[in-house]
Amino acid sequence: MRCRSIFQSLRCRSHGWPFPRDAAFSLPQGFGSNHLKILGVSQERLLRATVADETPALTKPSHLNSVAVFEHNGYNLPRTTIPMTTTTRFSLLPIPRRNCLISFSHATTLAALLLALATSTSRAQTPPAAAVAVGPQYDTAHVYVAPADLDAFVNSLVATFGGKPSKRSVANVLPVASSTQMQYLLTPVGALSVFAYQTPIPFPFGQERTGYLVTDMDQAIKAARSAGAEVIVEPFKDAIGMDAVIQWPGGLKMQLYWHFTPSTNPPLQSIPENRVYVSRDQADNFVASFVGFAQGKVISDNKHADAAEIGRTGETYRRIEITSLFGNMLVLVTDGHLPYPFGYEITGYRVPDLAATLDKAKSAGVKILSAPYPAHSRTTAIVEFPGGYIAEIHSSPAHSGS
Repeated sequence: MRCRSIFQSLRCRSHGWPFPRDAAFSLPQGFGSNHLKILGVSQERLLRATVADETPALTKPSHLNSVAVFEHNGYNLPRTTIPMTTTTRFSLLPIPRRNCLISFSHATTLAALLLALATSTSRAQTPPAAAVAVGPQYDTAHVYVAPADLDAFVNSLVATFGGKPSKRSVANVLPVASSTQMQYLLTPVGALSVFAYQTPIPFPFGQERTGYLVTDMDQAIKAARSAGAEVIVEPFKDAIGMDAVIQWPGGLKMQLYWHFTPSTNPPLQSIPENRVYVSRDQADNFVASFVGFAQGKVISDNKHADAAEIGRTGETYRRIEITSLFGNMLVLVTDGHLPYPFGYEITGYRVPDLAATLDKAKSAGVKILSAPYPAHSRTTAIVEFPGGYIAEIHSSPAHSGS
């Protein structure tokens, strides 16, 4: 008799034994007599904890003394299937009622141990998923401007940060009919994909804040879904690769893309941060989901950060920093009571000298929406470029010009 599930029921026999002698118990690999000794249960005593599955031959006999059904971490153990790799045989002998040898506490502990062993064995046999990120120099802020503002925006951004724009093109980059002027900007502090649509922008495009290059679209979609993201635009082909749009708990939308021909961008002088505002209700869900997908890590979680950084002088808020191969992310957890322009900035750019950068920006027609403010080992300002793109710029206090 071979039982498919370990400890679907743990039973204390009253007397007699209704099953054939030498019935086989299938146990997870690595579970043996040493584990039983830790519990104070010998292999002979284990025969008291029998296994029953759904087959009619293993239904509860009327003379059973008791049936124990346990829960462990919210899972009902009788419904738990554990992978079978090693078979241990026991001689099943008649047992009198007065010698019920496995106690309820032993049975509970044994069931929990079996579940833990199976879980750890499963994890050990399953290699971690491959990272799908390529590098932060390939991750772009998505900027949508009116066609009339395209030149002014590109020129002001290059004047502020340096770098070089790509050749401008006109194409349909969506899965439905549309047309846009498109230009790629690679600067020392980050990359941007700029779109100036000549047609109405189909939903939900324009809402995604960033584009992340991935090593494999199918793997990235699988990883995103497994981490808790929703795929709101299924993968589609464009002229140079594949794209999809996903949404994270809390509402953040981002585009994933993959190129037929690999890109070769040089490393950035400084890695920008994706600035994400989320509610208190979804902050933990978002962080856990994104960190799992990106295989990143939380490098700081300040629950009492200075809220003057987001225009709330004299208050505090939760400020979470995440890093991964996709780049940096700053998660700003708020009650949503944000003075303008906070919440509209998509990306934060780190520059060597904030004052000098702001001088160049103003000369290029950039507006200073929030004056420089020192907080969290940086001095930060919020600016608006021609065409409406709002961004944060920061540097260390020693180079802030203050």
